[in-house]
Amino acid sequence: MRATGIVRRIDDLGRVVIPKEIRKTLRIREGDPLEIFTAKDGEVILKKYSPIGELNEFSQEYTETLGETLGCGVIVTDLDSIIAVSKLPKKDYKEKSISDDLEQLIENRESKSFKDSKLVPLYKDDSMEYTHQIIMPIVSSSGDCIGSIVLVSKESEMLSEAEEKILKIAANFLGKQVQ
Repeated sequence: MRATGIVRRIDDLGRVVIPKEIRKTLRIREGDPLEIFTAKDGEVILKKYSPIGELNEFSQEYTETLGETLGCGVIVTDLDSIIAVSKLPKKDYKEKSISDDLEQLIENRESKSFKDSKLVPLYKDDSMEYTHQIIMPIVSSSGDCIGSIVLVSKESEMLSEAEEKILKIAANFLGKQVQ
């Protein structure tokens, strides 16, 4: 059998270095949690761990409830991709990698309200078929930033201070669901 990937040796403490190219491609940074499991054929699999991703089904139901109640689009992301979508075409959003701009807002723990030309693309090549958005980071009870929740609307009167407060409540609630 011929090796087709990058070969690394395990050191005396059982550590292996993940090559920089792979870390960059998968957006793995120092301190990021990785899930380790094995396959039946003896493979060891490393997967980037997403605490909010564990709440995938719950997040989807929660976004649908918010979307129906508020009448606007709702998106939940982890640190890498969009994991739940409501009142927007799922095929256009779900499982897409988040944009660098959105990732930066999440890392900086910034909640923002944007209108018209100042909108933040939610994923690369986002057509942004909305005119207003509110972005709120989701922080776990341990204090780690784990994702974001976003409201989008085509109507300016839809997103006010009340919606911003509702989104903050939603972000806090989702953050408390993660252990």
